[in-house]
Amino acid sequence: MRVPTSNPPPGIIGHNRTMLTPSYCVFPPEGIMDSLLPNWPGCIIRFQTSRQMGARFAQAMLILPPGAGSAGPVDDGVQAFLYVQAGALEVTVEGAAQILSPGGYVYVPQGTPYAVRNAGAEEARAIWVRKAYQPAAGVPAPKVILGHRDTALREESGPRWRLCLLGLREMPMDFEMNIMCYAPGAHFWCVETHVMEHGMVMLQGQALQLLGREWHELWTGDFVWMGPYIPQQIYATGAEVCEYLLYKDVNRDVI
Repeated sequence: MRVPTSNPPPGIIGHNRTMLTPSYCVFPPEGIMDSLLPNWPGCIIRFQTSRQMGARFAQAMLILPPGAGSAGPVDDGVQAFLYVQAGALEVTVEGAAQILSPGGYVYVPQGTPYAVRNAGAEEARAIWVRKAYQPAAGVPAPKVILGHRDTALREESGPRWRLCLLGLREMPMDFEMNIMCYAPGAHFWCVETHVMEHGMVMLQGQALQLLGREWHELWTGDFVWMGPYIPQQIYATGAEVCEYLLYKDVNRDVI
């Protein structure tokens, strides 16, 4: 359990940037409480979104002390994606162990067991996305994917660009994972209103984001969930490149 490092400032003690609506949420990291799971001894899980919120996927921050990890193979009947933010994460899948450094990631298809362990001397942290797979007729099931942000496809669009980690125009995949990047002062070219759902973690920098009719200030570490059709637009503020990891469901009919 985290203990506050300082007293709240004078004024309204509960003043914060947190927002939850039926269509979106904005969660600063300090407000997301620790959870423990039976099959993850010694690990802390901070759930960012889930079906309880209305999302069609689950996302969490995994925090693993040295040597900690899953008690055995994880086989919870859904597909999984892990993106390492800190430390050295050992992922064992299909009989092979792979050490992932910060910026490394792995996709594990539904029905494929995997094990996770902190293989380093420092705390490891990873963003953990899980979703029930939606098959499509005539489309093969996806396979295990390992990668790193430094070798991912980069698509440029002037002062903004994206690193395409997973699922870009790949019909076996029913979701994408990208790192979206905006130079200071850059913004998306329109207010989006689309069927895709998003989960977003600010990796670096700060931004203003339009959600519905309201603008929200975002900082490094913040989590945002965006439901289908919520009007959205982002504008990078601050002095450094704004980067965020973005989940998006794709490639499947809505009927």
